[in-house]
Amino acid sequence: MTSSIPWQQRLSSGTEDIQDEVIRWYQQTPYGKGYVPNMIWGTLQTEAYATVILRRVVDFLGVPDDVQAGVAKRMERQQVLYDGEHRYDVILGEQGLYTNVGGPEVMCEQMERLLRDIDLPSLTLGVLATTAEVSVVPMPGFNMRGSDSVHYELVSSGVDFTDSAELALHERAFTALSNAASYGEDAKGLITKALKFWSDEAK
Repeated sequence: MTSSIPWQQRLSSGTEDIQDEVIRWYQQTPYGKGYVPNMIWGTLQTEAYATVILRRVVDFLGVPDDVQAGVAKRMERQQVLYDGEHRYDVILGEQGLYTNVGGPEVMCEQMERLLRDIDLPSLTLGVLATTAEVSVVPMPGFNMRGSDSVHYELVSSGVDFTDSAELALHERAFTALSNAASYGEDAKGLITKALKFWSDEAK
């Protein structure tokens, strides 16, 4: 089954309510997976980075401006990384380390956050290098909510898939991406390289 709800409908009251919805999903899902090729996974975003992202969402879609409240909820949801009850496998595209969100200072802080949290027991964080050879065709980012659904965020709407065959294909795709990604010290090296780039840009 596939369901799609336009963002302007879901965000008709602003960003806070949907962030509450996401918090509930995270709290109810002990294990999740995410592939984020062009930006930083929301649950690892700094407050400054998340503020820029939600500001862009509000301005682009023309929905009620409650960015501060939405960011506060996004920060609240990050507690699942530290409560000892949840686990997440996340793959960031190397491009996401260089997609300019808020300028060099915001990006430096974000890279430092990744380096600080990469060793959390709740997190397996990989970076898919730009030059990595992957055994599947390029694809947009997605989040796997346990074994129940896969979520995509498109320009106009959020889309959820719950069909078992769809879920199985996404598991295969995530495994292929994971096999091509860098982990541990190699992932830290890619993030550190990005941090140096943004540090140089900030000078």
